[in-house]
Amino acid sequence: MKALLGAAALFAAALLGRPAGVNDAAITAEGWPAHLSDYGFFTDLKTRAPAQRLMRYDLETPLFSDYAEKERYLYLPEGTRAKYDPDKPLDLPVGAALIKTFGYRIGGAFKPLETRVLLHRTSGWVPIPYVWNAEGTDADVRRAGTRIPVRFTDPSGTQHSISYAVPNQNQCKDCHGLAGQVTPIGIKARYLNHGGQLEKLLAAGMLDRLPADAPKVARWDDTAAPIDQRARAWLEINCAHCHNPQGAASNSGLFLDLARTDPEQRGLFKRPTAAGRGAGTRDFDIVPGDPEASILLYRMESTDPGIAMPELGRATVHKEGVALVREWIESMPKTPDKR
Repeated sequence: MKALLGAAALFAAALLGRPAGVNDAAITAEGWPAHLSDYGFFTDLKTRAPAQRLMRYDLETPLFSDYAEKERYLYLPEGTRAKYDPDKPLDLPVGAALIKTFGYRIGGAFKPLETRVLLHRTSGWVPIPYVWNAEGTDADVRRAGTRIPVRFTDPSGTQHSISYAVPNQNQCKDCHGLAGQVTPIGIKARYLNHGGQLEKLLAAGMLDRLPADAPKVARWDDTAAPIDQRARAWLEINCAHCHNPQGAASNSGLFLDLARTDPEQRGLFKRPTAAGRGAGTRDFDIVPGDPEASILLYRMESTDPGIAMPELGRATVHKEGVALVREWIESMPKTPDKR
């Protein structure tokens, strides 16, 4: 009976002109599938019901993107596993895909705006953006990016009307570029190590191992956690993909990854490598005990394209993130700059 049902499913899929389950060829072949539905990631695009071996996950401290909600999925081909790494992103096989859908709550229901897919091909990782139709039934490839007018209310009750930016394919490389190669960012053990997510991957045969001492990162809004851990977690996920020795901002000398221990590299009493509008009238990236004198906070509070940091991915200020970093800088002991 099971064999008959399986054969019937394959026959039905053939009639529809697409393979049953995820279309592995669409992931690994050259070119750009025209529609999100071409991949077969979801058995029902309207509800975004995941296909087999599509595992949903979230991050303990996520990247801020204009208060958009995100649905994240990992896909691994049959017979493959991710390789655990305590520091770097999980090592994913060729044929793997990361799928991230951005959207907002409209009338209580999630309305998808765009889905970014990151495909692991033999040539490396390839990012491709897709924009959803008004009915929410499919999304079309949009390699050049686009703008979408969006109205939403943030957690404080403030209403916003923005021109939401879907990045073009090259802009994806600005954040996902590491030493000249496109790479995943969020699929790290320390970001996933909560809610049993890593254990679930292991149990599903999608992760090769899981040490008992797998690292964890603080949740940015968990007030029970130390302020230093929360603020540095927020800065790492929002800034360190560029601000690291191999990232797009490597020439800045400001490195915001959690592994960084040198105070000056982390910004304390560090002068910017290039003065300009981005520094305002401030001299140092971070002045301990004095957020108003710190360039870091000045740039976080701005939406001016020549000042705002991060440079991409937001048209609004993350008020809660700003408050966190402000509190963190205020908590630092005031010490005079001796240089």
